[in-house]
Formats: sequence, C-alpha cells, structure tokens
Amino acid sequence: MLNLNQPVNSTGTANEEVYKILIYDKFCQNILSPLIHVKDLRKHGVTLYFLIDKDRKPVHDVPAVYFIQPTQSNIQRVIADASRSLYDSFHLNFSSSIPRPLLEDLASGTLNLDSIDKISKVHDQYLEFVTLEDNLFSLAQEFCYEQLNDPSAGDREIEEIIERIVSGLFCVLATLAVVPIIRCPHGGPAEMVASALDQKLRDHLLSKNNLFSEGGNFVGSFQRPILCIFDRNFELSVGIQHDFRYRPLVHDVLGLKLNRLSVQGEKGGMKSYELDSSDLFWATNGSLEFPEVAVEIETQLNKYKKDVDEVNRRTGGTGGAEFDGTDLIGNTKHLMNAVNSLPELTERKHVIDKHTNIATVLLGEIKERSLDSYAKKENDMLIRGGIDRNELLGVLKGKGNKMDKLRFAIIYLISSENINPSEVEAVEAALRESEVDTSAFQYVKKIKSLNVSLASANSASRSNIVDWAEKLYGQSISAVTAGVKNLLASDRQLALTRTVEALMEGKPNPEIDSYLVFDPRAPKSSSGTSSSHLKGPFKEAIVFMIGGGNYMEYGSLQELVQHQQPVKHVIYGTTEILTGSEFVKQLASLGHKMGLNNNIATSSIH
Repeated sequence: MLNLNQPVNSTGTANEEVYKILIYDKFCQNILSPLIHVKDLRKHGVTLYFLIDKDRKPVHDVPAVYFIQPTQSNIQRVIADASRSLYDSFHLNFSSSIPRPLLEDLASGTLNLDSIDKISKVHDQYLEFVTLEDNLFSLAQEFCYEQLNDPSAGDREIEEIIERIVSGLFCVLATLAVVPIIRCPHGGPAEMVASALDQKLRDHLLSKNNLFSEGGNFVGSFQRPILCIFDRNFELSVGIQHDFRYRPLVHDVLGLKLNRLSVQGEKGGMKSYELDSSDLFWATNGSLEFPEVAVEIETQLNKYKKDVDEVNRRTGGTGGAEFDGTDLIGNTKHLMNAVNSLPELTERKHVIDKHTNIATVLLGEIKERSLDSYAKKENDMLIRGGIDRNELLGVLKGKGNKMDKLRFAIIYLISSENINPSEVEAVEAALRESEVDTSAFQYVKKIKSLNVSLASANSASRSNIVDWAEKLYGQSISAVTAGVKNLLASDRQLALTRTVEALMEGKPNPEIDSYLVFDPRAPKSSSGTSSSHLKGPFKEAIVFMIGGGNYMEYGSLQELVQHQQPVKHVIYGTTEILTGSEFVKQLASLGHKMGLNNNIATSSIH
C-alpha cells in the first residue's frame, strides 16, 4: 500500500525515491499504530502524514496514499481534496470493501468537479482489524457487550452490530487467505455471527476472482483451520477477575492501549513506552506471575553488568591496566568487538530500565490495592464455588479501590452455587459503605436469579421464562452462570481454553457435542450438522470472543499451544480488548438501563 500498491523490493520496503504523503482517518490510524513506527514510514518514502479531517495545505507534484474507512464523510472529503488538487495523484485504500453506492458517489463527485483524473487507484484492503501481536487481534468495535445485551435494542440494531462483527472477521480471514470450519455454541450472538459469516463466505466464494486462493498463508499448512466463536457470557468471570500475571497486570492496572502505555518516570514526569513483539523481555515473560518477572529483571540486570565488565576488562577500560603496545593486534581486535557489542548492550539496558520502571509502578499499585490478594481469593472462589463470609466482608472493607471491591463482589456472585440472601445483603451494605455504585452487581444478581429459576422450573414453564427473559434482558440470559464447572477447573485452565482444546482435538466430548458446525465450502444442506472431515483434529485455530476479550484469555490459549505436541497454533481475537474496569462499566450501564440503580446517590466508579 505504501508503495502505491506495487510489489515492494527485496528488503521489504517501498521505493524511497518516490516521496509520498499518507492520509488516514482515526480508525485506520489505530490499525497502523501497532504495526509501523514513524522511522519505518520514512523508509517507505512517506515524508508527511495527516488525519483526513485536518485542514491541509496543497503539496503539488507528490502522490498521496489514503488509508480510510469507506464512509460517506470520508468520500466527501476525498472529493473535496481532489477538486482542490491538493496532491498530484490519489491512491485510495479502503479498510474494508467499499459499498457500490459510495463508489458511485466518489465517481460522480469527482466527475462533476472535473477532478476524476486525479484518482489513480481504488483498492479494498480488507484490513478492518487491529493486529496487536502475531497471534492477537481486535476489531476495535466498542461497547459490543452492552449493545448486544441492551434490553431496549431492536432487531435492526442487533443485526447491524452482527454485520459489523462479520465484516471485521471476514477481513481477518481474507488477510490470512483461509476459509475455516466454523464452530460455535447454540444460540446467542455466537450463533448469529457464525451463521452470517458462513453466508458471507459462501456468497464470496461464488465469485471467480475471490480472495481465498487454495492453501492460504496460515502457517503454511494445507489443512484448514477451525474458527471457534464464543460470546462473553460463555465465561463472564474472566472479563472481571484480577490476574497476577505480567501482561494482564500491565493492561489492567496501567491501561496498555494499542501496545503503548504511559507511567510515572523515576525522576517525575510521564514516560511513554511501547510493548510489542520487538521487546524480547515482554514477549518472553508476559505470561509469568509478577514476582517471577521481578526476579527475571534482576537476573537480566546482573547479566548486563557482567557483560559490561567483561567488555571493560578486555579493552582495558577499568582495572588500571596500562596499554604498552606489546599486543597491538590483540587489543585492536578486542576494541573492534567492544565497539560492535555496544549497540546491543545499549538496547539491553534500555529494555531493562523500561521494565524496571513499569514493575516499580506496578508494585506500588499492588501494595496499595492488595492486588495479589484479590487475584488469589477470586481464583479460590471460582475453584471452590464460594468463600467464608468473614473473609468475604474482610476484603470488601479492606484495601483496594471502589472498582476492585465491585469486581470482587461480582466474582463472589458468579462463583457461588447457592446464593445466601443475608450474605448478599451484607455484601451490598459493604459496597454502599465504600460508596460504590452497585448497578453492575445488581445486574449480574438479576441474571443469576433468572438462571436459578430456569434451572428449577419445569420444562413447560421454562420456555415461558426464557421467552420473557429474552424479551426483557436481550441476549444475556444465555449463560452468565452455567454452573461453577463451566468457570474454572481446579488446574486453573479457563473454560474457554478447555473448550478450544476439545474442539481442536475433535474427539467425542459431551461439552462440545452440541456445538454447531458451519463449512462455507460445503453444500448448504449439510451446514449446521457435523460430518467426519469437520471433526478434526486441527493444527490451527482462530478463537474469537464477542463482547470483549482480554490478555488473561490470550495468555491462557498461548499456554495451551506451548505444551502440546505436535505443535499447534492459536490466534485469539475479540471485538475489543477490555480491562476489568471497562467491562464492569458496561455491566453497570446495563444495570442502569434496566432500572437496577443502587439506592444511594450514584457516585463515580474509580
């Protein structure tokens, strides 16, 4: 794209001789941000870059590369830019397929203003997703959980959200050039997305020049991957609980966004850092518990000091060794080696300093908010299916901010098989005492009580309750609490990971036997049923979570593949990456919409 849609040269960069300008919108800026740095843009001949809605001065004789979403406002802006001859030529790249009406608007608009000759090329790039790591992507579609579970949402609104998700997933599959076999649980948003995606892929495969050449470039295997689609309600607790591993902690506590974060520097002032796969320490230690990371930083620092001392010793930089010229060739060699090792040592020191600073800030938060205790007790609750009352109230009256306490209380609700009304009242009283807005707690309590009445109702009245509840509460009835066994096994493996493992193995398993199967390449009649080639085993999987994912789930899936032989490959994607606080705010918003406000003046959640 940066090479004006010509093949790049052998070094993987565009022709530097052709200077060009890059224009993007906010959404496409987020797509580019984790992938390419400013210095890399220079290598591709990009000298200036602007947001499309900023006022820009003409730069004649220079081509412009536009990377934008196909929206009405963007099209109008391109027409205006072309009519003013801002640039020599316009190379338009749309993040997803441009609808025909908009393409016609672009053609007629530029024709009427006599500027159609300025438009050199129009490309559909199918890039409507944000790649955060090699195996992690987000569709950057905000508030999906809240919108899909909103009791007031009409059918058309739900369909539009599903359509947007399907379009994003289609872009991911087009980029990977694979047509997967799709599996999902019955009902809810997961089935709606799977069914619509199946239809979209079928329609596309009918065209002669489709995007899916046989084989594709997914790890170079000939077997098709499996796409497992889930809805956040499948395992609600993971969106809320505290985790004590490095990557989830940095995201949840320090607000990692698009692989960037800002923290307080050692000497005051804010420091901005990038954390991506180019940072080897982050890639290697992201899944370790925080204390292990602290030890690893110390180890790396000692190793660095030792290597620096070694360089100094060899070049006579310390130790008072005098240079007498007797071993001129030997000394010159050592000096050359030292000079060559300097950039690598400098980079190592930079990485160590970065993670020391991040770990120091994290440690401050952990001590102040007792985050290690929250993570351990929540995990214990989910495994044991409950907690001692005194311990429960002790946590709610102890350290931690309002959001920590609210998250802990919701995990208590989700994990308890039998809810004790007086205990719940005591929890609510403790939350009110800390001036916490309990709307999210009330929302989960309501859904939980509906699930309990579902379980106890006989089959005739059960369907009535389901009808009534789905009308009243949207999709969220599906499974906030499908029993503790669906939340966490005693070996800490998440239900999602366990299910994905079973789907990849393809052996008969009561947990997944009822899952739907869609094969877009198969005749329509056989879809939804399972035939032998759709069963697996699969070497590769794409796992997609509707309604918000997180680094805890991502880490759990990557751990799964590391321990398996033969080697497997899992890509994790979601509608948006959410911290526990961001997700609970969506639950609170649903609580407000259902009139479940707490009976104190609503205070802000910090």
